[in-house]
Amino acid sequence: MDKIIINGGKKLKGEVVISGAKNSALPILFATLLTDEPTEITNVPLLADTETTITFLNFIGKKTVRSGNIVRTCLSDKYKHIAPYDLVRRMRASVLIMGPLLAKLKQVEVSLPGGCTIGARPIDIHLDAFKMMGAKICIEKGYLKIFVEKELQGAMINFRFPSVGATENVLLSAVLAKGTSTILNAACEPEIEDLAKVLNKMGAKVSGAGTKKIVIEGVDKLHGFAHEVIPDRIEAATYMIAAAITRGEITLKKVNPQHLKSVNDKLKRSGLYIKEVKDTILVKWVKNLKPQNIKTEIYPKFPTDVQAQWMVLMSLLNGKTKIEENVFENRFMHVAELRRFGANIRINGRVAKIKGVSRFSGAPVMVSDIRAGAALVLAGLAAEGKTTISRVYHLDRGYEMLEKKLKNLGADIKRIKT
Repeated sequence: MDKIIINGGKKLKGEVVISGAKNSALPILFATLLTDEPTEITNVPLLADTETTITFLNFIGKKTVRSGNIVRTCLSDKYKHIAPYDLVRRMRASVLIMGPLLAKLKQVEVSLPGGCTIGARPIDIHLDAFKMMGAKICIEKGYLKIFVEKELQGAMINFRFPSVGATENVLLSAVLAKGTSTILNAACEPEIEDLAKVLNKMGAKVSGAGTKKIVIEGVDKLHGFAHEVIPDRIEAATYMIAAAITRGEITLKKVNPQHLKSVNDKLKRSGLYIKEVKDTILVKWVKNLKPQNIKTEIYPKFPTDVQAQWMVLMSLLNGKTKIEENVFENRFMHVAELRRFGANIRINGRVAKIKGVSRFSGAPVMVSDIRAGAALVLAGLAAEGKTTISRVYHLDRGYEMLEKKLKNLGADIKRIKT
């Protein structure tokens, strides 16, 4: 397995281009299953998860080719309706195969999903929605079998929790259902809006994406499309925190400031200088920062995917901070590793209490999930001495060219194969 070595204490300065959003690219890639016509998706990040998805699509029968950050699909073979364990186990987003295959083939068999172990993320919300649309579900030999005897029917679907994945799966199935579907308490993330834009380019009739009520009028057929994936707001937030934590100055290019409002507001309140101009954000440390408490919540509130990175920054500020994790119940696994740097963090259920320390010391640490890995990289950048990070394959799932981008900003970082 590869390792990342960081010699910390370098002030980061320069420009970084933010990659396309993984969490937008994946559902859009799965949406190509809904048409036999050619599609072209640009700004697709070079990540393990996007590669897994392309492999997945080709296995199912969708002819899919990547050229750099461009992914093209063309006329499909006959689709398989079974999503095997070996592919599904690699990432949780594999469950997004259910919606389009159920819409196209009226049946799908899928093993339970894999991905990061950051807490229980049951797919019962997805399955309950399919049932409301007329699907029948059973479990045989470790596989979920979902099918409709005739065709999917539009339905009124009220989510008990605004699940991003369930909202996407309903969108990917309801666009070809008979009649109108309405999602109440839908997820409002920018990635949902991006998927809806793609579906509408394909000829779907989706309205309300980005709000808690989405209406989908089913159509008979969808056609090809061309689309550029939105910037990755979580990657952008990570680099903004990198500027703060190294007392540096970073200009983020190809970013959407509106998608980062909750993070930007907290960073500004802490004392970080932030200037937004169109698709560019300048982030500059100008004075000692003040601790800021956060509560992670669903979009547009502070994102759970930035909680670990925020914890690193707060651990190095003078004073006390409280972090409440309200999305995932098991997302403090990075705390034990941060303590190895010298962080002073106490956990009580879903609350982390932090007392700032004056410095971190480099340490050998291990990644447990994508965002925890980003936090460890940030800690290594700020620490005195050498940090060795193992199990970095998690980072490869969520951050495109991480070492190269950081090195261009002045970090002393390298990857070694072991």
